[in-house]
Amino acid sequence: MKSMRILLTGASGQVGGEFLRRLRAMPNRIEVIAPTRAELDVSQPLSLRAAVREAKPDLIIHPAAYTAVVKAESEPELARRINAEAPAVLAEEAARLGAALVHFSTDYVFDGRRDGAYSEDLPTNPLNVYGATKRDGEQAIAASGAAHWILRTSWVYNLHGNNFMKTAIRLAQQKETYTIVGDQFGAPTWASTIAAVCCRMLAGADGGKDKVSATSGIYHLTAAGATSWHGYASLIARELAARGVTLRLKGLEHITPVPTSTYPTPLERPLNSRLDCGKLERTFGITLPQWDEDALACLAQMIAHYGLAEGKLLPD
Repeated sequence: MKSMRILLTGASGQVGGEFLRRLRAMPNRIEVIAPTRAELDVSQPLSLRAAVREAKPDLIIHPAAYTAVVKAESEPELARRINAEAPAVLAEEAARLGAALVHFSTDYVFDGRRDGAYSEDLPTNPLNVYGATKRDGEQAIAASGAAHWILRTSWVYNLHGNNFMKTAIRLAQQKETYTIVGDQFGAPTWASTIAAVCCRMLAGADGGKDKVSATSGIYHLTAAGATSWHGYASLIARELAARGVTLRLKGLEHITPVPTSTYPTPLERPLNSRLDCGKLERTFGITLPQWDEDALACLAQMIAHYGLAEGKLLPD
């Protein structure tokens, strides 16, 4: 990768934190500018524009987003500023500078009503505010003229941050029996894998910015394979027990799959979140890891980090 200056947003988040760790481990010829949330408010377009003009980056990596899916229904304007207007500003500034933009989007741009995995060229049809604002952000980037990758992912988890893996651990530690949605399907995707794959995509003698310019477009980036939330929770509980973590859960048969309708919410969620990642794999020569292999690797880190095998409860 050629010498370049990278502006990274959302460095305290699950994906952004992984990028910061990996980018800082790269050779000194890469300068990473990673403002904190207090230093850069992505809900304020003028603040974003000023940050880009001050940094003058060659590459902008933008994982920061409004991800409170349910809350977005009651905060549509805030969600729109962060998920649609902020990417538009970053893309405008990238085009002005001749920089490249790597932006992260979501399976929620689709309605989840088709059979099989979604490819990048299928029409979007978001069901809720979160999905609609992420879709609008994608469209603004595509219309900007900036060199860009829009990387759609799904069901993100990591050692730090709030995510379903942690929820499933707490349930297994605290409940004798519980129910989990069994009719939504997707690929749980480790934030570490997202950052690692993206860094591999950027690598090369021609430099990251030129690589994005030569391959601009939308790509799907998730782990391989798919499961339901129930299947995901069952894998976690089974591995916790196998690694000697004390559980209140009576057994895997006491995790009961239920339909989405069991948990009424203010928004509709896609039932099918499976994304076809073939375009990314073919374009960049990358084979994506299986979802369960990644989940077990991250879970092992959680068990060690939080002392779960020593009888500790996962902290809230």
